Amino acid sequence: MGNVTVVGSQWGDEGKGKIVDWLSERADMVVRFQGGHNAGHTLVVGNQTYKLSLLPSGVVRRKPSIIGNGVVVDPWALLDEIKRLGEQGVTVTPAILKLADNAALILPLHRRLDQAREAAAGSGQIGTTGRGIGPAYEDKVGRRALRVCDLSDDATIAYKVERLLAHHNAMWRGLGQAEVNGAELIAQIKDVAPKILPYAAPVWEIMSDARRDRLRILFEGAQGAMLDVDHGTYPYVTSSNTVSGQAAAGSGIGPGAVGYVLGITKAYTTRVGAGPFPTELTDAIGQQLGERGHEFGTVTGRKRRCGWFDAVMVRQALRVGGITGIALTKLDVLDTLKEIKVCVGYELLGARINRFPSGMVEQAAVKPVFETMTGWNSSTRGARSWAQLPAEAIKYIRRIEELIEAPVALLSTSPERDDTILVRDPFAD
Repeated sequence: MGNVTVVGSQWGDEGKGKIVDWLSERADMVVRFQGGHNAGHTLVVGNQTYKLSLLPSGVVRRKPSIIGNGVVVDPWALLDEIKRLGEQGVTVTPAILKLADNAALILPLHRRLDQAREAAAGSGQIGTTGRGIGPAYEDKVGRRALRVCDLSDDATIAYKVERLLAHHNAMWRGLGQAEVNGAELIAQIKDVAPKILPYAAPVWEIMSDARRDRLRILFEGAQGAMLDVDHGTYPYVTSSNTVSGQAAAGSGIGPGAVGYVLGITKAYTTRVGAGPFPTELTDAIGQQLGERGHEFGTVTGRKRRCGWFDAVMVRQALRVGGITGIALTKLDVLDTLKEIKVCVGYELLGARINRFPSGMVEQAAVKPVFETMTGWNSSTRGARSWAQLPAEAIKYIRRIEELIEAPVALLSTSPERDDTILVRDPFAD
């Protein structure tokens, strides 16, 4: 039995929460390895719905859960999430949750800067959630971030804050706005420190022991491949690497431990915020997909843009991300359509291309080349075997497999965890 890494193969919101929850029952440990509390996972367990942002999905199943060093952590948001789960009957203790002591922190000044930049951008907004994730990653790369381990020493906090404000207050002065008060910031940090430190641990060591003991590790990614800071629709991307390679770097374990890479893939396409979207539908069908799919962001509540399945983009995401197989989700959203289109290529300046280009101008200019398939016009919701699927739905799935050059390992037919068709157990590889 091996490890499994779960990543999104589109622009996020592919339904990772349910799949990760389904897999976590088979795992011994669940690890979150990138992003921040800008990404949300929704888990439906019985009659209870859990909405998670920072916490790994394993906490709901009482599985050992880790927030890795690749995550940027807002300590106040983390404590709020732990409290909220507690009110739903899920107690998250340091025995269950471990937070990498070398993870960088999101501070109030990061949220303020994120929101100010986006507001000032006007038509150039990229659709950030305003939660400070980008600025926190900037400070991490700029080697001026406070990390979890710094919270245990007052002198280190003071030193790091002074260094941090030398950078941030210069920006605020340039913008003609009030500087950050260092004493107030230090007081906030000292207040939250004793509440966070019990969760802190050398996660890399825990991961090493887990691998030695041959535990089954589930690596849980956030967002999707096309939001990757290197491989996505830059600059309309997130501030971290979302592809499977980050599972190793973001948790402190070698790349050989990544295991089976499962790409969560929606049966159509959605994205939140600004940026190119070749197959977007702005007509009644797009509206219908949004309504039937309940396409609103878990964290922000923002309405998602909807469009046809883009096989070119998903195939590229699979290649870049080293994805072994996919979990196809929300097939039932397409149940009422008489015809379904799939993007099989692009046209760019009169030429046919079979990849999504890197440049902003080219990304905005590509036109989708569609293949039209017959819809099944009957319900797939709740199906738990291939025999329960309409023939045309199976044809659609098989055509997607051909186009993206990867097999469907799991098929989700509703938000309920048991409404899942297992084709191949990722943990068995």
